[in-house]
Amino acid sequence: MQFTRRNLLRTTAAATAALATPHLWLPGSSEAWGATMKKGEPIKVGLLFSLTGALAVPEEDSTLVLQYAFDEINKAGGINGVPVQPVIVDAKSDFAVYSEKTKELILREKVTALFGCYTSASRKAILPTVMQRDHLLYYPTCYEGAECTQNTICTGPLANQHSQDLIPFMVEKFGKKVFFVGSNYVWPKESNKNAKVWLEKAGGELVGEEYIPLGSSEFGPVLGKIRDAKPSFIFSTVVGASDIAFHKQFKQEGFKVDSMPIASLTTGEIETRAMGADFGAGHFLSAPYFQSLDNPTNQKFVEGFLKSKYGKNGTTHYNMEETYLSAYVFKAGLEKAAAAMGIENVTPRAIRDHSGGIRIEDAVSPEGLIWIDENNFNTWLKPKIGQCQGDGTFKIVKAAEKHVAPDPYSIYPDAGVCTKDGLKAADGKLRKSVI
Repeated sequence: MQFTRRNLLRTTAAATAALATPHLWLPGSSEAWGATMKKGEPIKVGLLFSLTGALAVPEEDSTLVLQYAFDEINKAGGINGVPVQPVIVDAKSDFAVYSEKTKELILREKVTALFGCYTSASRKAILPTVMQRDHLLYYPTCYEGAECTQNTICTGPLANQHSQDLIPFMVEKFGKKVFFVGSNYVWPKESNKNAKVWLEKAGGELVGEEYIPLGSSEFGPVLGKIRDAKPSFIFSTVVGASDIAFHKQFKQEGFKVDSMPIASLTTGEIETRAMGADFGAGHFLSAPYFQSLDNPTNQKFVEGFLKSKYGKNGTTHYNMEETYLSAYVFKAGLEKAAAAMGIENVTPRAIRDHSGGIRIEDAVSPEGLIWIDENNFNTWLKPKIGQCQGDGTFKIVKAAEKHVAPDPYSIYPDAGVCTKDGLKAADGKLRKSVI
């Protein structure tokens, strides 16, 4: 299905409000979802990603790698001896479909957890349903923060783990003038608010900021403004098929990567493979994982996945690896909850409540040790910066020595602190389900 402005507008009223208001508070609901596992039946999980449309480039791999991960888990005996059964749906890069399929997976399929979404817009489209049912979403990619829910576990980087190192690195290496280009929805805009803070601290200057519709492939006007502004580098939060078009047109219009590179939060190995390595070479990406990481676990992961029936797209990348990790975070959380209350009594919310502090060790995690924060249920990880090479792989040019704590309110300190029970303000008041 073609991704158009009309598709963008076809979403629920709740999602529209969430897109417009990054700090929306949704009051609690009494419609809590009970235990979903029955003796003798597999553990059903919903895989809610786009297999078609403008978001299929990164999201198809999320579906594939989760099937690979659950195959691994099942071959090793499942979870407490019970196999996991993925229920796969195609969200079609349409926010209304994400919302519709979420209800189907929870109410009809009775899944124990949802794994889904690549954009914050789609996440915000489904969260009202997830929270109303007191269910559980594993959101396995980067996002802007400024949320505090009791129904989400995120295995990707927040802004303070993503652009906070990238911006000063690029200013030091290439110069102070920066042009921001992003897709037109909440994640790029909120990410750029964070990037402006890091840019000011680094002594940089914002010389332009443009947003293009999700799925758009027309960058002529934006590139014209970039040419006039003459930035030292471009900071990109363009996603999906638009990201590929942007890099292609950058080179086709005669821009030189050595004098004005693109520093991205999204353009990894899969996007580079889709556009062709010549269009990606020389540009930069901030991510916790790269296929080129040299450790035994990653080598085993890359080799095993690419040789499997799920490795048809020919590469691994950070969004995929974070999705892979989410399966093992789910496994550990369910095992911990089952030990405390019996697997047949475990609810989706109970899995979340038992997941704080869960560690995925070096032997399982291709990027190395990560763990889930006990308060905000985001991930402690080590940020890295890579530069794309001529063969489409990335050379790591900077890596954090220590794990960085996830801080969903890094540029909104007055909003409060995200705790396991809700957003706690300075006056002690607690708000639940803040999106």
